[in-house]
Amino acid sequence: MSKGKVKKVFPGNNTSVGFYSFYDYIIKPDAKRIFVIKGGPGVGKSTMMKNIGETLVEKGFDVEFHCCSSDNGSLDGVVIPALNVALIDGTAPHIVDPKNPGAVDEIVHLGDYWNEEKMVKAKEEIIRCNKRVGRLFKIAYSYLKEAKVAHDELASYYEEATNWGAVNKLIWEVNAKLFAGVTPQFAKTAEIRRLFASANTPGGAVHYIDTILRDAKQLYMLKGEPGTGMEKLLDAVLEEGVRLGLNCEAYHCPFDPSKLELLYYPKFRKAVLRLTERLAFDPNSLPDLQVQEVFDFNEFVNPDVVKIYAEEIADAKARIAANFQRAWKKIKEAKAVHDDMEKYYIPAMDFAAIDKKKEEILHRILALAAVAAK
Repeated sequence: MSKGKVKKVFPGNNTSVGFYSFYDYIIKPDAKRIFVIKGGPGVGKSTMMKNIGETLVEKGFDVEFHCCSSDNGSLDGVVIPALNVALIDGTAPHIVDPKNPGAVDEIVHLGDYWNEEKMVKAKEEIIRCNKRVGRLFKIAYSYLKEAKVAHDELASYYEEATNWGAVNKLIWEVNAKLFAGVTPQFAKTAEIRRLFASANTPGGAVHYIDTILRDAKQLYMLKGEPGTGMEKLLDAVLEEGVRLGLNCEAYHCPFDPSKLELLYYPKFRKAVLRLTERLAFDPNSLPDLQVQEVFDFNEFVNPDVVKIYAEEIADAKARIAANFQRAWKKIKEAKAVHDDMEKYYIPAMDFAAIDKKKEEILHRILALAAVAAK
């Protein structure tokens, strides 16, 4: 039996507008089964999901690992698309309320397996750690917000210098190439699944694009300065795809979640990716992926206009870089405090009982797989 494939994404992110979530897109509400796992830090939620996911990969199932942006070594969820089953972390900040409790959603409360007496003894330390984590994230988000102000200023200079007629012409050409030979379908509305391919993490900027585009065949890459039209092209491509009735995976920017970073059309195995200073992707890491074209939007920029704002541009870029470094540092500090808080939970847990619960859930998922195979 061949192993399944692993796809890694981020359902939530640390952004310039605070923590931003696409949790509603992890799996559809009409899933076969959704296990919502509750419990504190260090109680084994991520380990349980990871172990179940890895076991299913070994058994030949493709599995999505939904990674945590605040600790990219941990998971916020696991999805088994072929079975329409998911396991999701249901604790703050990613609160998941069961939409169809009992019929689809099932709460797995790992708090049932801790020694409450031990937890109460550590009450003051736990409260202190929680407050500190919250404070550090607020500081990180303020730095990202400052970076966004500088980014918008930077983009304004390039917007003024850009030949928008040439950009519009390129948008028309890319749409024509990307959707050439596509037969529109109007039987149902196109479905857009929104997630993040990259994230602001304790380790800085991290992406898993190589796992998302593992089966892709064609890639169009966009590069250029902010404000030169890359976001406009991605918006136009998504809009055209919707008009044609094509399902799409839309991956948003971890800095400004209102902007797009990557579009992927699984049915046609085509993708459009916007590169940035914080997102470097080597397409050679995927031998079956062919880069159709790389579009440099700086070609549409009037250098004479840019020269006028040379000092302001340099200053804005420096502010952006500095604030990102500050934000990542605070996110890293928050993770350290969160890790420290785990030491109050781990000794209070009955991990043997949790492991037994994990095996029970795995058995039930495999039973669903057996039924689906008939």
